[in-house]
Amino acid sequence: MDLERIHSIVATDCGSTTTKAILIERGEDGFRLRVRGEAPTTVEAPAEDVTQGVRNALAEVGELAGRPLLDGEGQLIKPDDGQKGIDLYLSTSSAGGGLQMMVAGVVAKMSAESAQRAALGAGAVVMEVLAANDKRPSHQKIELIRQLRPDMVLLSGGVDGGVQKQVVELAQLFAAADPRPRLGHNYRLPLIFAGNKEVRPQIEEILASKVDLEIVDNLRPTLEEENLQPARLKIQNQFLEHVMAHAPGYPRLMEMVDAPIMPTPAAVGAIMERIAQERGINIMGVDIGGATTDVFSVFQGRFNRSVSANYGMSYSISNVLADAGPAAVKRWLALDVDEALMRNTIKNKMIRPTSIPYLPEDLEVEQALCREALRLSFAQHELLAGELQGVQRQSEIGAIFNQQRRRSLIDPLALDMLIGSGGVLSHAPKRWQTALMLLDSYQPWGITQLAVDSIFMMPQLGVLAQILPQAATQVFERDCLIELGTCVAPFFVPGRPGKWGQPLCRLRWAGREVELKVGEMMVIPLECGRQLEVELEPIRTADVGRGAGVKCKTLLRGGVVGVIVDGRGRNPFLWPAEGPQRLGSMRTWQRVMAGEVERG
Repeated sequence: MDLERIHSIVATDCGSTTTKAILIERGEDGFRLRVRGEAPTTVEAPAEDVTQGVRNALAEVGELAGRPLLDGEGQLIKPDDGQKGIDLYLSTSSAGGGLQMMVAGVVAKMSAESAQRAALGAGAVVMEVLAANDKRPSHQKIELIRQLRPDMVLLSGGVDGGVQKQVVELAQLFAAADPRPRLGHNYRLPLIFAGNKEVRPQIEEILASKVDLEIVDNLRPTLEEENLQPARLKIQNQFLEHVMAHAPGYPRLMEMVDAPIMPTPAAVGAIMERIAQERGINIMGVDIGGATTDVFSVFQGRFNRSVSANYGMSYSISNVLADAGPAAVKRWLALDVDEALMRNTIKNKMIRPTSIPYLPEDLEVEQALCREALRLSFAQHELLAGELQGVQRQSEIGAIFNQQRRRSLIDPLALDMLIGSGGVLSHAPKRWQTALMLLDSYQPWGITQLAVDSIFMMPQLGVLAQILPQAATQVFERDCLIELGTCVAPFFVPGRPGKWGQPLCRLRWAGREVELKVGEMMVIPLECGRQLEVELEPIRTADVGRGAGVKCKTLLRGGVVGVIVDGRGRNPFLWPAEGPQRLGSMRTWQRVMAGEVERG
């Protein structure tokens, strides 16, 4: 295939409920999004053929674009002759629950955690993490392996030349369980071994007759080193060759595409890694769905992904209320909503997951729950994205088992860009509401750009980045991302929190000077693509990223909301008093963000 001659590209993302298709075309200024279409996913009965939903989505794209993409038999027309057809077809998928994996390692906070990171980075949902030191009895682990029926298993443990006994015992558990895969009945469960290379002969002897065994380089060849890429690539290959090959209709879809199908989360991670690398920045992104919330990050060039499987905005919305608590949800409400009404709104959403808020109170409750779902998911991500543990100081395995957690790689002050996606964020009635939800949930420090995925096309762009990186980048920057603006959030020196209403920071720009007080917010209108030089002068006990009390000048990028100055404090975030004052503050912050008043 001559990539230089590609003029038109169609990419689909086969989700659990909806298949989304986008048409990208090359113009004089490069690649741009032309149209988008969607159709219900048809992986389940009665159709049980994912290609039906794909063809329906492609037919809608063809109608919107004014040219047919499918012939009379439902086959893609190739190549593009200017009147009909396309040049390239790509796809991602999370239909049928996506890739569901079980991982295992010797030490829960070392090899098992590395295995979890490898599986999550490859786009999997991790159903269970087993470890030799997790204190569950062997019979319980065997029963769990039998019951869960994952699509794939990743087994790790032991540095090269290190412990062997515990690794062998883990392998024996899987052999005793004799696990069966979730999809298909005529093939063996894929199991990838990425542990101590000295144990490979024993692993083959124990497992080769029980599972479809694949061996790759060790995830943790030394205590100080983590090597996830070989396992990630093997997981994606096995996903395509085994899992997808036995899912309803996927063999036909695999014949249609011009490149391997990628798991949806892996594709999102791929485009985020590329943007972070190209711009040399640290990125966090979040995709909040109906049942789960995915968080992605690239800090110091290292990619991490986590899945909060119980936090979503429809099917698992009650879990958010249960874990956060009613008081945590109500603190974000600008309307005085009775707790009984709040609970009824949540139950209605769970019963009717595709419904959208009808009353202002319903929207307030939904967006408050979004804040808590994101907050809880960010906290889980921070725990997973830690620095490597187990740096060797003693040779005894007992000492390694007792290693304590080291600090997280997620540094709110080092974050350059925060990206939100998912229905509640991408389709909020007002863009300032999206910005405020991101600010309230993550609470970034210093200076951070905020953006939202306009129509959730990051999966398609992620798989495109594997074939035409430049095209993926161009569409991502021009048509995918909507820049909300830049947030400036002064934070307090540890142990010196400010007080409500005291001066916090002076801002000077274009001949203006404003003093921001603790608890206030303000928005400087600044359009997308424009920059504004602002001088920031925090008080002695506050910092904007240059040091406590240090004055600085910086260029800030605009957006559809503008430059947001958040004076509600960090370390800690300062809340107003309960009752009317809290409600009044919430209303004022919303009016400021909406541009109705200059400052809070």
